[in-house]
Amino acid sequence: MKPLFRQWRPTTVIGIRIAVALLVVACSPFGTIAEITVSPPAAYSGMCDASAAAPLNDQLFAVASDEDSVLRIYRRDRSGAPVQSINFSAFLDLDPKEPESDIEGAARVGDRIYWIMSHGRNKNGRERVSRERFFATQIVTNAEGLQLKMAGRAYEHLLSDLIRHPKLKAFKLAAASKLEPKARGALNIEGLCATGDGGLLIGFRNPIPRGQALIVPLLNPAEVVNGRAANLGEPILLDLGGRGVRDMAYWEGKYIVIAGTYDGKGESGLYEWSGGTSSPRLVKHTHLKGLNPEAIIIYPDKGWEAYQLLSDDGRRLVSGRPCKELADPAQRQFRSVWISREPKKTREE
Repeated sequence: MKPLFRQWRPTTVIGIRIAVALLVVACSPFGTIAEITVSPPAAYSGMCDASAAAPLNDQLFAVASDEDSVLRIYRRDRSGAPVQSINFSAFLDLDPKEPESDIEGAARVGDRIYWIMSHGRNKNGRERVSRERFFATQIVTNAEGLQLKMAGRAYEHLLSDLIRHPKLKAFKLAAASKLEPKARGALNIEGLCATGDGGLLIGFRNPIPRGQALIVPLLNPAEVVNGRAANLGEPILLDLGGRGVRDMAYWEGKYIVIAGTYDGKGESGLYEWSGGTSSPRLVKHTHLKGLNPEAIIIYPDKGWEAYQLLSDDGRRLVSGRPCKELADPAQRQFRSVWISREPKKTREE
């Protein structure tokens, strides 16, 4: 079956000038030799904690923050403020006393974007039911332009589905869900991506059983946002150098994975993975130090040629203060870089 996401084909291509900050030689996901470049960062304003994102078309992308329930839309080729902001708090039916939803992952399937929250406790280990949601938005294009509308309803029982699933018992998710998310062995979901058959993969930053990242297939996302229980597949364990999943993205049979430590104390890394039982391969020398990459965006007009990484900059110091503590939204920023690849030229060329 052809991937549903692949059916979306843009009609125009927006040129992006990507300045080269780093040049290395590596293998592309398709097995050919490629030159990989990492652009200098661009800054987008209005928020700091870019925790989940998805493309809307060949010009726009939507971003969620783990600090609020607002989806913000930006132009990929223009830094600065969002062109649109949509507050979905009422739809999500959050706890009015503790409304922070902690949206951590997004994946586009066709004209629908699925969003997932961390399903973990707060930093003090206290239960926060507002963080236990899985929901979807529909991309609608009409005479008024492009809009994001809610699809179905927010699902509140995914954590219970994960804990009860027989194939996940060995990971002791019930006990993990009672720990603060950056404790060793706690429960913290941060990644979500599409598969080639319309399903999703849920990526865990924590726990990291036996030093391997945990990924759980969600086979029926469309039914889940209509109230059906999650149909979960066989769990997958990936060797990401002892790190968990910060985000994942899929394109034409291949995956790119951001790997990060469960407690945020080490560097992140990029891995390419062909799915199934194949071993992920580290994309060497991309040097993401100084960034806190937490979201990947692959655009169909670019594919593997160039994809975008967003940095969660909530703790980044701005004039001596953490970004998330700044009162003025115009001063709040997150950064973006592009990872691009071109076939390596031979000496004859």
